Amino acid sequence: MSKNLSVQKRVRQAEKARLRNKHYKSLMKTMVKKVRAANTKDEAETLFREAVSIIDSIVGKGIIHKNNAANKKSKLAAHVAKLA
Repeated sequence: MSKNLSVQKRVRQAEKARLRNKHYKSLMKTMVKKVRAANTKDEAETLFREAVSIIDSIVGKGIIHKNNAANKKSKLAAHVAKLA
């Protein structure tokens, strides 16, 4: 590792950001799985609203791109619409 203090600080900051981003991405993936695993349409719609809220907050934090989020929300909405 470099002896430069600013480089060492950037490495520490990048690691903290990586762990924080990993947490939020994991949370998002878990919510998506819960929506897909829902048996009834009512349950799926409730979980879908929670998932959309989490996805939007993650976009606000800059962890995923807004188009990526829109794609995820669209696919989830289509899945919920197919449920009987």
